[in-house]
Parts: sequence; structure tokens; C-alpha cells
Amino acid sequence: MKTIRLLTCLFFVFGLFKSYSQQKFEVISPNGEIKASISLNDKIYYSVSINNEILASGNHLALILQNETLGANPKLAGSKTGKINEIIKPALPLKYASVANTYNYLVLNFKGGYSVEFRAFDDGIAYRFITAKKGEIEILNEDFSVNFPEDYILHLQQPGCFKTSYEEPYSQTSVKDWKPSDKMSTLPVLADSKKQYKILISESDLSDYPCLFLKRTENGIGAVFPKVPLDFGPDGDRSLKILKEANYIAKTAGTRSFPWRYFVITKNDKQLIENTMTLKLAPKSELKDVSWIKPGQASWEWWNGATPYGPDVNFLSGYNLDTYKYYIDFASKFGIKYIIMDEGWANSTTDPYSPNPNVDVHELIRYGKEKNVGIVLWLTWLTVDKNMALFKTFKEWGIAGVKIDFMDRSDQVMVNYYEKVAKEAAQHHIFVDFHGAFKPAGLEYKYPNLLSYEGVRGMEQMDGCRPDNSLYLPFMRNAVGPMDYTPGAMISMQPEAYRSERPNSASIGTRAYQLALFVVFESSLQMLADNPTLYYREKECTDFITSVPTTWDETKALEAQAGQYVIVAKRKGNKWFIGGIVNGSEKERLFDVKLDFLKAKKYKITSFEDGINAGNQAMDYRKKTAEVSNTDSVKIKMVKNGGWAAVLEEI
Repeated sequence: MKTIRLLTCLFFVFGLFKSYSQQKFEVISPNGEIKASISLNDKIYYSVSINNEILASGNHLALILQNETLGANPKLAGSKTGKINEIIKPALPLKYASVANTYNYLVLNFKGGYSVEFRAFDDGIAYRFITAKKGEIEILNEDFSVNFPEDYILHLQQPGCFKTSYEEPYSQTSVKDWKPSDKMSTLPVLADSKKQYKILISESDLSDYPCLFLKRTENGIGAVFPKVPLDFGPDGDRSLKILKEANYIAKTAGTRSFPWRYFVITKNDKQLIENTMTLKLAPKSELKDVSWIKPGQASWEWWNGATPYGPDVNFLSGYNLDTYKYYIDFASKFGIKYIIMDEGWANSTTDPYSPNPNVDVHELIRYGKEKNVGIVLWLTWLTVDKNMALFKTFKEWGIAGVKIDFMDRSDQVMVNYYEKVAKEAAQHHIFVDFHGAFKPAGLEYKYPNLLSYEGVRGMEQMDGCRPDNSLYLPFMRNAVGPMDYTPGAMISMQPEAYRSERPNSASIGTRAYQLALFVVFESSLQMLADNPTLYYREKECTDFITSVPTTWDETKALEAQAGQYVIVAKRKGNKWFIGGIVNGSEKERLFDVKLDFLKAKKYKITSFEDGINAGNQAMDYRKKTAEVSNTDSVKIKMVKNGGWAAVLEEI
């Protein structure tokens, strides 16, 4: 009898062990360093580690529907593992012409018609929900809960509410100091373990679903989402007031995959700049033919007030035909692909079909074609939403692209608007640049005619755009996708001397800093924000700016510390460009950068560096030329808020 009882106990214990073992899973990166450990209990829990060091633990996830919670008391129905090793060749390569997409995956299938897929890359972890429900489902909320083992430093962008254009300055706080009553944060969020590692949190494959925001919870950080708006009221010519909201964040198809939540995990800050996680998790392109999509630079009149002047300007400058022809002539002379016509090209902001007769858009389209310069028209999102047929009309006119502004929302309705616009514009071979926008989250790969997004505290902010804030952009905002920062100022000042008002707009940072931005910052549509008059006057700077590509074959971060400094090298064909920028915390910084990444032996290097007086007179710079080889190094000195830019050409 004792033997039978012992065997019964052993079978019972074995049964528990077997059941328990089946409730724990791991997915490990191809190089064996990064691991997600998943356990199934009352919730789906997971932890993230690198080289056996826990970076986040006790995290949990769920989708809360009207009548059930996917992820509560999960009942496993099966699992699947595998490995993918593929090459992605993006239509518009921001960093690389070819991207290796290598990862291990784990799919957990649960009773109740849903799955959770995890992927482990050599530089991070990602997961998403997949559902197989009939009809439509209403999602009340999503549980995205992350708990850090120590008091990490967080770099945040904190709006006061969901109505935001993602232009708030970055703030820094610790996990403990970020209170549940404090403002929430947009994505991306950068978490610093204060040891070796940093974690960049963002999302990809965002479709028919609201943007994710983060807030402090009692135990860590968690998700918060804007609810679906149901009723709107008037709010001027470029927006709507939300009068009524649903109790859910999304109403969507019951059978679908949901946005990826990802963590880029880095040993050093260079990896943040080189990462391509949004691309690797993005949907495939919906466009079979992308040959008509032409990335490039654009001359833009709004920032400088449309006021060219000087002996060659024998007309009254402003928003009129003669001025825009002058911009087209300037663009044509320097090989700039486009000019942007901002507010004022139409008779009103609400009627996209009636051009301002003082501007004469049709004559400018004709003149632009003669000069090989395309026209881009500014519009409010509300006008586009009410006139979706305008893309067909603009195609007939000969318009190359549109700049759509003032969305300032990221609920499900607005996310769907972005996709509807990108799709409709693509059907008529028109590209899109979103201003007043949220951050990129993969739509730009699904519809490559979406060249760029603002969603950044850029030069439009004048005194509010400072290097101390902009030095986070390569590591955060630009690390998740293209960014329309609108660089190119030719009047440069140090902050203590800053005075600026349109039409004499100025920037904070040195002249070399402005030149370097064209290399450091990534956007398939890159602005030249200043006055053609100043670009003509500063021709050697303009020659450099207009030689910088907007897409790249290869990217290599050379020196990087988030918020402090960055030096990056980028290749297009046989040419390499190097750009470096620093913040204002030190009087000057010195770097000795090796050129061992160069392929050929001999190069001519043309560099622009901060002049001896640039720490006071920010427009002081020096242009130099020399010969270098791939066994050499270059010594780079940047003053406070300074920069360094160069082009290397094979000899």
C-alpha cells in the first residue's frame, strides 16, 4: 500500500512538474545574448535580459475586450518556434540599402482565439498579439506593463494631453521620481540602466489602432491610449473638437495582428543610431511600383518669410508668383528637387481647388517642370479629409507631393486617416510629408510614398530648438523613423546672444552644426529652411548641403553619447559623409576618429569645422581640404553647440 501511495505521489508530482515546465518558455537572440523569458500564470508574464543581466522583470501583457481579457488566466493550446534569416531592401533606405533581418521567434497559441508572438533579435525583443475572433471586437484597453529592477533614468517627451504634435522638449527623470500623477509620455521612451545598457521602447506596424503612450504606475510603467472619438465639433479652419468619446480605444477586425511593442537593447549608444527595428517589424510595401517615388531636398519659404532680397531681386517679395519663381530658380541652380509652397498658395485654407491668383500655381507647375523642380503643396488635414478627391486633381495639375499639417492627434480615427491619405496619394503618384504629426511606426514602409513626419521639436520652434534637446533626437526620435526637422539656417547664434524674428530667422548652434545636421538627421524629404539670398551669399556651405543625399547605402556611428554628442559616417555609392554635433554643456570637445571604415585607400576630404571664435560668434567656420587614407584618423574639435561636417571622395 505504501508503494502504491508513493507511486501515486510521484506521478502527481511528475504531472505537476510537466505542467509547470510547459508554462515556461524562452526565446533567445541568434547571438545568444538577449533573452525573453515567458511564464504563464494568472497573466502572461515576461522578463528581458542581456548576458544574464535582468533589464526588466515581472512585465505582463493583455488585451482587454468588452467581455473578456486576452491574457488573463491564459490556457495554452500550443506553441511554435523558429528562426528567420532574410534581407530587407527598403524602397527608401534611411540607413542601409540592405538590412539583415535575423531573429528567433516563439508563438504561443491560447484557447479563446488568440496568440502572442515574441521575436528575439541581436539588438532587442518584440512582441505582438494576434487574434482570430469573428466579426468586430471592441478593445477597452491594452495592458503593457514594464517593471525595471532598479531606478533607471528615463528620457521622456511629456505632453499635457492626447492633443499633441509630439513637439514637447525631452525631460529626464528617474523611475522613482516619475509619479503616477505626472504627465504621460509619448513614444519612443529611452530607459538608461545607469550601468552599461539602454532600452529604447517604441512600436511598429501601427494600423487601425491608436498610438501607445506610457505613464507611471504603482509598480513600473504602463500603457495609456486615447479613446475612439465619436462626435466632433468645429474648431477653426484646421482642427476639430472632440465632443464625445467611446469607452473603448479601438473597434477593429476580430481577426488580425496588432502593433508590435519593441525594446531595442544596446550595450553602447552607437547601436541606437544604427538600429532598424521599426523597419524589421514593419509590414511589407503595398506598392508594387515605387520607381516614381523620388526622395530629395526641398527649398521651403515659410521659415524665412518668403522674402528674398538683394540686387537680383527686382520685385516685391512675398507670397506671389515672382517670389516662387525665384525659389524655383534657386532650387534648379543647386539641383534641389522640390520647393514647398506653404500656407497662402490657395485662396483659403479650406478650398484646395482655388489657387491664390497672386501665386498662380499652374504657371509655377509649368515653370518648375521647365527647370526640373517639383511643387509640393501645404494643406490642413481637415481640408484633405473633406476633399480626398484632391489627389486625383493634383495629379492632373502636376503636383509632386503634399505637406499635410495640424493633425495633432493619435487616436484610432486619426491613425486610420494617415493610412487612408498615404494609400490614396500613392494611387495618384503623390508623396506625403506629415506635419503636426505623431512619430513613425511603420506606415512609411507599407506606403513608401510617405517620405517623412515632423513629430519633432525642430527649427520651427526658434529659441525653443536648442542643441541640448536636439542631441537626443538621433538616439530617440530619429532612431524610430524619418524626421522633418527643417534644418539649414545660415544665421547662427549661441544661446546667450540669440535674437530672431521672421524674416531674419536664426538658429541656435554654430554654422558647422547646421551643415552637420544634413548628415546626422534622417529624412527622405530634407528641407533647406532658409532664404535663397543667404544660400547664394554662403555658396560654399550651400554647395555642401545640396550635395548631401537623403537616402543612404550604409551608416556607421563613430562616437555617440545620448544627449551629449554624436559623430556618424554615411555612405552613398563611393562617397562618405561625416557629421558631428555636440550640446552646450562643455566649452569644447575633442575627438580622434579613425577612418578604418573606408573601403578605398585614398580619399580627398573636404571638411567644415567650428572657427576659432565660434564659441562666441556662431557663424565662424573653417573649410579645409586634405588627403587621407583608411589607416588615418581625423582630429575633430567642436565648440559648445558646435558641429563638424565632411565629404570624402575617392582619389
